Amino acid sequence: MPDAPITIREMTIADYDTVMRLWNSAPGVRAAETSDELERMLQRNPGLSGVACCGNELAGAVLCGQDGRRGYLYHLAVADAFRRRGIGRQLVDRCLDRLRDLGIRRCTIFLITDNAHGESFWRETGWRERTDLKAFAKDL
Repeated sequence: MPDAPITIREMTIADYDTVMRLWNSAPGVRAAETSDELERMLQRNPGLSGVACCGNELAGAVLCGQDGRRGYLYHLAVADAFRRRGIGRQLVDRCLDRLRDLGIRRCTIFLITDNAHGESFWRETGWRERTDLKAFAKDL
């Protein structure tokens, strides 16, 4: 079925189990959202996150949010059987189009430092590395 047409649609909480399996099977992706956390993210950012489907099979997914000033992409992954077909790029372009529609002028991604596959994708699709920033986090 990987040669069937791909459709991209808005992610819903009903996608939780399949999306988490995809994200956590992808190299360099570490997704730990609970169902409640993902649902909250989707409710606060309606229409931004997307899934790519081939029939009933999940081909790719991306989580997207915004804070009113900047957009953020998290957990982009495409299933092995569907890679090198432009699905990741389509998912990202969909997010960026929706962010632009909201007046967001910059989008940021966070990449695990040893994710060479992800780094290659982001560089190939025109993203630039910010070397002037460091990320800090605190668990609450």
